[in-house]
Amino acid sequence: VKHGFSNITGIDYSPSAIKLSASILEKEGLSNINLKVEDFLSLSTKLSGFHVCVDKGTFDAISLNPDNAVEKRKQYVMSLSRVLEVKGFFLITSCNWTKAELLDVFSEGFEFFEELPTPKFSFGGRSGNTVAALVFQKSETSVDK
Repeated sequence: VKHGFSNITGIDYSPSAIKLSASILEKEGLSNINLKVEDFLSLSTKLSGFHVCVDKGTFDAISLNPDNAVEKRKQYVMSLSRVLEVKGFFLITSCNWTKAELLDVFSEGFEFFEELPTPKFSFGGRSGNTVAALVFQKSETSVDK
């Protein structure tokens, strides 16, 4: 919002997280962000038609769930495909997954668009990243289930 974007929706499955977000927005004087309690793995039919979706930690959290994480990751991809418009963009920042792994997870229905810069580290003559930040675009052949 501070950079001119509008029609923004923030979701979380936790009512407490939404309440905290609302109080932060109020302190910042930002009132034009729509906050909703939504479980991304079990979406209501009201959530759809997005041109951009941003994930900074949700996929990581879902991936660490000890209760059927593989199935939950598949559900996440299906939910993302359902809410994102064709040619819409998906930005993901992950501390748990490498670029190669994310490319594999989102290979069906999404095209790799760009890698965003993240901090690098060097150790023993090799360098790498502790964070992966990628942009995907929903393909026209994406299957919404």
